[in-house]
Amino acid sequence: MPDPIPSVDEQIVIAKDALQAVFHNLVSEGYTLVGPTIESEAIVHAQVQTIDELPIGWTTEVGPAEYRLKQRDDGQFFAYTTGPHSWKRFLYPPKVELYSVSRNGKELQTTPNQDPVSAYAFIGARACDIAAIKAHDRILMHDLHPDPHYRHRREKAFILGVNCTEPGNTCFCASMGTGPRCTIAFDLALTELEDHFVIEIGSPMGAKMLEDSHWELAGEQEISRADDKIEAAKNQMGRTMDPSDMPDLLYENLEHPRWDDVAERCLSCTNCTQVCPTCFCTDVIDHSNLTGSKTKRIRVWDSCYNLDFSYVHGGQLRPTIRSRYRQWLTHKLASWIDQFGSSGCVGCGRCITWCPVGIDLTVEVAAIRGEV
Repeated sequence: MPDPIPSVDEQIVIAKDALQAVFHNLVSEGYTLVGPTIESEAIVHAQVQTIDELPIGWTTEVGPAEYRLKQRDDGQFFAYTTGPHSWKRFLYPPKVELYSVSRNGKELQTTPNQDPVSAYAFIGARACDIAAIKAHDRILMHDLHPDPHYRHRREKAFILGVNCTEPGNTCFCASMGTGPRCTIAFDLALTELEDHFVIEIGSPMGAKMLEDSHWELAGEQEISRADDKIEAAKNQMGRTMDPSDMPDLLYENLEHPRWDDVAERCLSCTNCTQVCPTCFCTDVIDHSNLTGSKTKRIRVWDSCYNLDFSYVHGGQLRPTIRSRYRQWLTHKLASWIDQFGSSGCVGCGRCITWCPVGIDLTVEVAAIRGEV
């Protein structure tokens, strides 16, 4: 008989319905479960309680400016590609109160926001999205000016990752070295086979959450089957992009005519930055009550595609769509490397799928390189 709790780095096997025991353990430990579920004809991240709320038997068909659900003829739990939501909306929310200022007569009192923060358990995080979380860790936790609001959420988070076995038509995580296998920062990482999960233990907390789930140590056959499915996914990516000549390729082509070509198609709608799991641009807005006795400073998501984002000292630094698209792509693939030591793109493909005119950054990079 195996021990009640497996060891870190071991691989175990559980039946699919035993995932509910993991959910129960997480809730008992105080976690709020956030996982994939179907809403408004898309697979989105929302609070869940049971495995029945997962998109069992559903998959997605994606392409440039295309996304649709399709029912499968099996009971697969995680056989879909990434949807419009990334986990940053829980770790780096679209709207956060930073502090408030109250007036009492002639005195002003500043109160930092100390609202309680939920401990989230992220169910079904893909390798590309975990890589995006690690990118935010580098910027928002371990840089010179850490963000306490992000840190408080991140330190409490539990990550149940899923190794991707069916990439979508816009996926290119294999090109970026971020998937399809979960390799970092997970507590548990599962690979879905036909009738059970193979799970790798990534942390002591992950091991603890498997208690009473009727697990067994994975044999060589199960591990080999799981590895084969992940390797097959690596060779089935819908897109590829060669990052080996970044950042020089973009730095040396800032006046390339392709920027004008893409500007004729781009709507500057900000969709790509809103669905991107690594974009973190924000603005701050002050809200006062009607009596002027209290003001709140609110941080909200912003986008470098917004015209006012680059407004400085009475002028626009990037007044054209050409300049704003160039700024976004060059930062994502080039200057991000200079700033933070890695690319700002994890190859999830969301920016391609959710661009209303289907602009594909892998095609734009290839065109600048002269391959299109």
